[in-house]
Amino acid sequence: MSDIDASDIDAVLLVGFGGPEGPEDVVPFLERVTAGRGIGPERLAEAGAHYAHFGGVSPINEQCRGIREALQSELDAAGHSLPVYWGNRNWHPLLDEAVAQMASEGVRHAVALVTSAYSSYSGCRQYIEDIERAKSAAGADGLQIDKIRPYFDHPGFVEPFIRSTQDALERLGAVDPPPLVFTAHSIPVAMASSCDYESQLQAAMDLVAGKASSESICHLVWQSRSGSPAVPWLEPDVNDHLRWLASQGCDNAVVIPIGFISDHVEVLWDLDHQAVATANELGLSIERAATPGTVPDPEFIAMARELIEERLGRLAPRALSALPARPRDCAPGCCVFKV
Repeated sequence: MSDIDASDIDAVLLVGFGGPEGPEDVVPFLERVTAGRGIGPERLAEAGAHYAHFGGVSPINEQCRGIREALQSELDAAGHSLPVYWGNRNWHPLLDEAVAQMASEGVRHAVALVTSAYSSYSGCRQYIEDIERAKSAAGADGLQIDKIRPYFDHPGFVEPFIRSTQDALERLGAVDPPPLVFTAHSIPVAMASSCDYESQLQAAMDLVAGKASSESICHLVWQSRSGSPAVPWLEPDVNDHLRWLASQGCDNAVVIPIGFISDHVEVLWDLDHQAVATANELGLSIERAATPGTVPDPEFIAMARELIEERLGRLAPRALSALPARPRDCAPGCCVFKV
C-alpha cells in the first residue's frame, strides 16, 4: 500500500522493455535480457537474426518516445504538473538511470505506467521488482514508485483494438465472417497457473470480438515462445493454429495481437514475417490488426492519463469486463513465479 498521500504524486515513470537501436546493440541487449535463464547460443543467434532482419533496430524505443511525448502533452493539457520520465528494463535509457535522475531532481512519489496490460510475473511483478532494484542501485530508497494497475479491460485499450480489427476485416473483404485469431506472448504453464494472465486475455478477446465481428469464431493462441523445449509453455502456437484453420477449410483470417500494446520486433517478426509466410504456404489470406500504442492512439493515451488520475484519487476505475476489479496495489504474493 502507498505510504504517501496520492495528492503528493509529483511524477510519472514510463517503464518499457527496451530494444537495440543499432546492430552493435543486438548481442549485449540479448545477453542482458536472457541473463541467468539458461538460453543457449543457438537461441540467441536465432533471436539476433530477427533483429538483423530489421537492420538491428527495434522500433520499441521509438514507440516509447511517442507514448512519452503524447502522454506529457495529455497531462499538460489536463492541468497536471507531472513530468514524464522514461526508463527501460533491458536497454538504454535504463531504468536505473531514470530512477537516479528522478531522485536527483527531487521526485518523492511517482506512478509507473508499464508497457504491459496484463497480470503475470513477467508482465507485472517483474516490473515491480526491477523498479525496486533500480531504487536500491540509485540509493533512492526514499523514493516511492507505485505501479499502475493492469489495464487489459479499460476502454482505452479495448476500443482501439475493436477499431483496428474492424479495419483489418474491411481490408480482408471476406464475404463470410472470417476467424479471428488473437495472439499473446506465450509463457510457461507454471507461470500461467500463478496469475490471471489467461483469463484476462480471454476477457479482452471477448470484448473485442463481440464488437468487431460477433459472428466470427475466435481463438486465443500464442507466439514468441523461448526457453527450454522441455518446459511446457502455453499452446497452440499461432503458426500451428493457422495450419489447423487451413485443415478445416478456412481460406482467410484476421490476426489480432491482443497481448501487446505496440508493434515491436516480436509482433513484426512472429506475425508479419513468420505467420504471413505460413499463411502463404497454406493459401490463407490474413490481415493483422494494429496495436494501440504504436502511433499511439489518442484513446490509449487518454487511458494512461485516466489511470494516473485514478492514483491521484480523482477518477473511479473504468473496466469493461466482468472480471473482479484489479486492486490498487498488487498483493505481496501476487504473480510470484520462479524458474
